[in-house]
Amino acid sequence: MNEPLRQAMLRARLREVDVAARMGVDPKTVRRWLNGRMPYASNRAELADLVGMDEADLWPDAGGPLTGRARPEELGAVYAHRWAVPRDVWACLFESAEHEIGILAYSALFLAEDAGLLSIIGDRASRGVRVRIALGDPDCAAVAQRGKEEGIGDAMPSKVRNALTLYRPLMASKNVNIRLHQTVLYNSIYRADEQLFVNQHAYGIPAAHAPVFRFCKSQSGDMTTAYFDSFARAWSGSRAMSQ
Repeated sequence: MNEPLRQAMLRARLREVDVAARMGVDPKTVRRWLNGRMPYASNRAELADLVGMDEADLWPDAGGPLTGRARPEELGAVYAHRWAVPRDVWACLFESAEHEIGILAYSALFLAEDAGLLSIIGDRASRGVRVRIALGDPDCAAVAQRGKEEGIGDAMPSKVRNALTLYRPLMASKNVNIRLHQTVLYNSIYRADEQLFVNQHAYGIPAAHAPVFRFCKSQSGDMTTAYFDSFARAWSGSRAMSQ
């Protein structure tokens, strides 16, 4: 039995038939993988992306450089660019939330423009999940400076305002709270319960082209705690957005 794979599928709310449909394989094949059969390399990479885990965690005996165990236990998948994170992975992240969804960014416009992902967040809120979204105050210096650093000039405040317009309907739910922050962000944080996507900010590089690290809190590590605390500090210093 591949217990790490089974647990990853549970966290991602994926059944055998769901994985089979998304990967174009027979459900019996997925069952064999769960029972311990090792997938081909291409299937391992696709399945690891689908459940948001690192191949080395799911198949430590597969061989190759991915089996190195020096990295922190909490660190799962690593994506070279935010745009390289599959949409299904974002969907699985937010669908898995049972208690809390958190978004800390300047605009997170790429999420706001995806009606399907907004619908997932809205649905989770309707089921009692607390949703906290903190975006950059479009009138503050930090947002203007970030636009200059990304080479888009004065477009960043406009991106934030567009995002706020798209996120605003979520506030129809009492479980959704949207605030504005004036924080200089070193990364953007996307949280679903104990899971995190951390989009690094690199000087002069648009966030979409910067790396993304996926973390899942474990008992033996405290990396996720650092990001949870960072989110909490930014949130506490933010102000409520008017209805």
